[in-house]
Amino acid sequence: MQSTQLVAFIRDIYKTNAFIPLHAPTFSEKEQANVADTLESTFVSSVGKYVDEFERKIEAYTGSARAVATVNGTAALHAALHQAGVERGDLVITQALTFVATCNTLYHMGAQPVLVDVAKTSLSLCPEAVEAYLHEHAKLTGQGCYHKGTGQRIKAVLPMHTFGHPAELDELLLLCKQWGLTLVEDAAESLGSFYKGKHTGTVGEFAALSFNGNKIITTGGGGMVLCQTATQGDHIKHVTTTAKVPHPYEFHHDEAGFNYRLPNLNAALGCAQMEALPTFLKQKRALAQHYAEFFRKHDCQFVLEPSYARSNYWLNAIICESEVQRDALLTETNAAGVMTRPVWKLMHRLPMFSHAHRGDLTVSEWLESRVINLPSSPVEV
Repeated sequence: MQSTQLVAFIRDIYKTNAFIPLHAPTFSEKEQANVADTLESTFVSSVGKYVDEFERKIEAYTGSARAVATVNGTAALHAALHQAGVERGDLVITQALTFVATCNTLYHMGAQPVLVDVAKTSLSLCPEAVEAYLHEHAKLTGQGCYHKGTGQRIKAVLPMHTFGHPAELDELLLLCKQWGLTLVEDAAESLGSFYKGKHTGTVGEFAALSFNGNKIITTGGGGMVLCQTATQGDHIKHVTTTAKVPHPYEFHHDEAGFNYRLPNLNAALGCAQMEALPTFLKQKRALAQHYAEFFRKHDCQFVLEPSYARSNYWLNAIICESEVQRDALLTETNAAGVMTRPVWKLMHRLPMFSHAHRGDLTVSEWLESRVINLPSSPVEV
């Protein structure tokens, strides 16, 4: 495939000769009105009506028992793992093919990632790879699951729904039950994605969403913890608001907490964006269908949603035939003012995670050398 054909196709979709970003936010008068309302009210920080409203909107949309807003997706993931009982020295099984925030969160908790492979169908954590690693390296005792070699506790399994494509959650949940592990979903990229009719983030015990500026909806910066029970959510709300015990004037904090509160100003933006989410999803699905049709006639494979899922197609992706083809397309499309990006460098190739426990990463390494993300901003096509 010639890069000129791809550039022309993308420019025709977005109907512009200007620079085309990978994923840009879309705003309307509603966002402006909400933000102006917070400024007029002076409640721009962590107290205000929009924080509660945003949490309720996410609960209603996802079907989560409780949603707790946080300042960003990494904070949400930290709070979720904290509530799941992950402690310093623990091991958490996750994927090598992920954005660095997944492993950074573990690093700053004093926990360590165990890097295993992803599935070609979803680009997300592979249950077969998790099972193989556990059978080879783990032992189950009366106190829990432990690594045979180091004696460290293996506490959780942490899939990341890559580009919005859901992992095989039933199989992962079954493994967690068999091995005494907690399933926590890194659903940062998957608002609007469904696994067998359930929204991502509602199968595991806890999950984290992200509303960064490049996500399907944005609060500028922001995140959300999804919980299976209201009781869990109440505790996460408490601990993420400095664990302050309610009182008319006293400052009493009953545990070490986090200042992870989402400002009302950001939540106001999120409330307006939630109203536009159905439109964004419809537009992004139509865009993905256009890409899929285009690549049926060319030599790159378009990444489709798994058969068991309905994806939000947050970032559209193709798998090139070779690393040489990938590099040529990246160089030529970016030179032409169309932003494309490779998939993230695998976690074990980064210096801070180079010594992490890991299983066979054949699929991840194959994808790392071939995947390209294409412009994915919602647009009428």
